[in-house]
Amino acid sequence: MADTINLADHSLLAVSRPAMQALRAALLRDVGPSAAAALQEAGYAGGATVFEAFRAWLHERGDGAPEDLDFETFQRRASEYFRLAGWGTLEIASLRDAVATVDTDDWGEAHPDDQLDQPGCHFTTGMLADFFGRFSDVPLAVLEVECRSAGHERCRFLLGNGDVMRFVYDRMEQGEPYDAIVAAVE
Repeated sequence: MADTINLADHSLLAVSRPAMQALRAALLRDVGPSAAAALQEAGYAGGATVFEAFRAWLHERGDGAPEDLDFETFQRRASEYFRLAGWGTLEIASLRDAVATVDTDDWGEAHPDDQLDQPGCHFTTGMLADFFGRFSDVPLAVLEVECRSAGHERCRFLLGNGDVMRFVYDRMEQGEPYDAIVAAVE
């Protein structure tokens, strides 16, 4: 049973957490707010490789294809995979059946000492959009609404179709809490 991931065999590269945090900090400092879009684009570009490595890891374990797993097994395996890959553990659920949630209290891109004004796991939002979008009939958008880098206890990502995520984002920009906004989506 595979309890490790051979990064080189799966076209993955180990990057230290401090390097990821320094990259984000330098981009935010030197490029400004558009750094978020660049990091999201990079994360999205790598999502397919991360997903295929997950698929291969499941196969090595004898678990079958990701799309064939029941929800509970998928959630456990995805959390284990991301932990072994160095990202951290995650829990997948839904919020009022309107959007999916991915929660993590140890995500690798986040760093509590950063003290950002807004959530900052931009690379992750792109990567998760591609990774989980492979199970959806429509492209997924991901919005981080809580972040350890911004003083929250956890990082929380909302996943949904583009229209729903734009609605949530626009209303959050007006100061409304995301859980109340999602409740209005129903």
